[in-house]
Amino acid sequence: MGTPLYSIPGSTPSHSGVASVAGAASDAGSAATQAHDAHTVREVLAESQADEVIEEIEADLVGLAPIKARIRDIAALLVIDKLRMNLGLQARPPSLHMSFTGNPGTGKTTVALRMAQILHRLGYVRKGHLVAVTRDDLVGQYIGHTAPKTKEVLKRAMGGVLFIDEAYYLYRPENERDYGQEAIEILLQVMENQRDDLVVILAGYKERMEAFFRSNPGMSSRIAHHLDFPDYTAADLLRIAERLLGQENYRFAAEARAAFEEYLALRIRQPHFANARSVRNALDRARLRQASRLFADRERRFTAEELTTIAAADIRASRVFQAAASATAP
Repeated sequence: MGTPLYSIPGSTPSHSGVASVAGAASDAGSAATQAHDAHTVREVLAESQADEVIEEIEADLVGLAPIKARIRDIAALLVIDKLRMNLGLQARPPSLHMSFTGNPGTGKTTVALRMAQILHRLGYVRKGHLVAVTRDDLVGQYIGHTAPKTKEVLKRAMGGVLFIDEAYYLYRPENERDYGQEAIEILLQVMENQRDDLVVILAGYKERMEAFFRSNPGMSSRIAHHLDFPDYTAADLLRIAERLLGQENYRFAAEARAAFEEYLALRIRQPHFANARSVRNALDRARLRQASRLFADRERRFTAEELTTIAAADIRASRVFQAAASATAP
């Protein structure tokens, strides 16, 4: 590879192994090194421990069947590429830049974190960390401000994954004095010339991302993998709610579970619904109502069951039910 037109200091690839995000094992880097001696798929997965992350994605993420399938496909590509390297079949590293499209709350950032772990364990990035940014982190407000901002973000992301949310806001052709194009040009050079040390994931609404790629064919040509995240079904959202409650040592009473099913059916049809994000917000408000309900009984000695149970009243007090009642009133 020739000398990059634009390079980030401190980005020389290394396989010494650095602890990755989300509690990845500290020896993942050495496992990736051991995978150089593997000659079967099972050996690569076992020695790199990448299979653990794939299994966690299957177990921990509700729904998202097409996304899980694409992750397995990408992991398969990397494993086979590793086997080819071990046999001396040299080739350029595969392009791993990605586009994640879908509505808010569909798991794009969560999957990006897990993808960073997989890439690190298989030795395709040095650190396995994820740096999540938006336009404001990359684009300056005056001449000479954008390049240093973009360079600093890229420096932090080197050796890992750079996740740019709502990436289409980088391009604002209606504003002649906008500096987003300068950030795009720097990103393009680094994505091409240092792709063996950085994976870029562009995320946002599908229609807006498609328009962004049409307006920036250079960026589109550097994206090898397009993953479209579907909205969750009501059944998936209920499962997510129960998992979120369980993580905080709460649970639905039987009547509360039925009430939350009704809540979801109403909320999904309302504006600004954000899938799992809206579910989390709804549960936070239900916990607040439960706390207020219990707080009012100052002298009572509560049991663990009472302190961990969300009642139907805690759900039905939502404005979603009140709005629905108002809409049907004569």
